[in-house]
Amino acid sequence: MTLRTSTTLAAACLAVFGSLTFASLEAASNERHERGVQVMDHLSGGAGQPVLEALRKDYPFLAEGITQYALGDVWGRSELDDRTRQLAAVAAFAAQGNLPYMKIHAGYALRLGVSREELKEVVYLTTVTAGFPRAIDAAQALREVPDPASR
Repeated sequence: MTLRTSTTLAAACLAVFGSLTFASLEAASNERHERGVQVMDHLSGGAGQPVLEALRKDYPFLAEGITQYALGDVWGRSELDDRTRQLAAVAAFAAQGNLPYMKIHAGYALRLGVSREELKEVVYLTTVTAGFPRAIDAAQALREVPDPASR
C-alpha cells in the first residue's frame, strides 16, 4: 500500500466514522453492557443467570458478547412485549430440542405472567414445526420448571 493510498483510506475512514473515538466506542460498549444487565435483572427478577455467570469465569469474552448483544441489543428492544418475547423464545428452543434453555425461558415467562397453560399450547404447537418427539421432550422438560411462587 502506498502512502497516498494509506492517506486516502484514512480520510475515507474519518469521513465515515467522523469523530468516533475509542472513548466513544468504550462508552457505547458500557451502555450496551448496562442495558444487558438491566434486561437480565428484569427477566430473572434480580436473581441473575447462573449459566451466564459461570461463563464469565472461563469465557469472559463470550459472556460479554451475550450481555451486550443478545441481552442489550436484541432482548433490550421494545418492539415486542415481555410475554411475546418469552413465548417466542420457548417455542424456538422447544423446536430446536434445546431443553435447558427452553426451561430457563419458560421460568422467565412464568415469572413475567405467562400461564402454564399458554406454555403448554406453545409446546403443542411444536408438534407442527418440529414433530412429536421434540414436543414430547419439551412437555417433559416443562414439567420440571417450577412455578415462580414456589421458589
